[in-house]
Amino acid sequence: MGFLAIDVGNTRLKWALYDAPRPGAAAQAHGVEFLDNVQRLADGAWSQLPEPSTMLGCVVAGDAVKRLIEEQMDAWELTPHWVVPGAEEAGLINGYERPERLGADRWVAMIGARHHMLAQGAPRPIVLVMVGTAVTVEAIDADGRFLGGLILPGHGIMLRALETGTAGLSVPTGEVQLFPANTSDALTSGGTYAIAGAVERMWQHLRAHTGQEPLCLMTGGAGWKMMPSMTRPFELVENLIFDGLLEIAVRRFA
Repeated sequence: MGFLAIDVGNTRLKWALYDAPRPGAAAQAHGVEFLDNVQRLADGAWSQLPEPSTMLGCVVAGDAVKRLIEEQMDAWELTPHWVVPGAEEAGLINGYERPERLGADRWVAMIGARHHMLAQGAPRPIVLVMVGTAVTVEAIDADGRFLGGLILPGHGIMLRALETGTAGLSVPTGEVQLFPANTSDALTSGGTYAIAGAVERMWQHLRAHTGQEPLCLMTGGAGWKMMPSMTRPFELVENLIFDGLLEIAVRRFA
């Protein structure tokens, strides 16, 4: 009973085929495609896959991209299912003012984070940081209630904004330094410490609100770049969105 999990971000589509829709299922195949190239999936990476029996995905790129992805699955007798955040799912309670307006990727990653934490022991609050085109910083209490979160521009957006909004400033690649002494390092360090500072502030808010030390988790393609600059010990977990999709799938398709 193959299960296809799809994560459609702002720039890339990531997919994985599992042997079953359940946590801990074995991944049989996986891949990544830039959104400009998703029309190649049916004749490319997906052409040799065994036909999955179920599919679940989350998408933030919009309905047009979602329809294009669904067209790539036309050769299969498969009903596409997409996560829409609600009031509660898989043990996580949605504290957003309008739950359906929460980004599906954020919701699914938080579900993955919650179950990752529970597998380690007693319930704890969680600060979850997802580093990609944008950066999100989520606060979840020990009872599984999503309290709220931050959205920041990622490194690339910050640097492009400075390049276009500041006369004569180009954006070469720099290094993170304690005391940057050139423009390249100043730009890279400024963006990195802006993100790290927002995360630290959220950690302090959650610690004060719950009276407990939050577990700090990080995910996303650029997470490894941030890890050395964080003020708290973070665990980098690569596939929290896929983990969350598996947790939801076992409840929907079992």
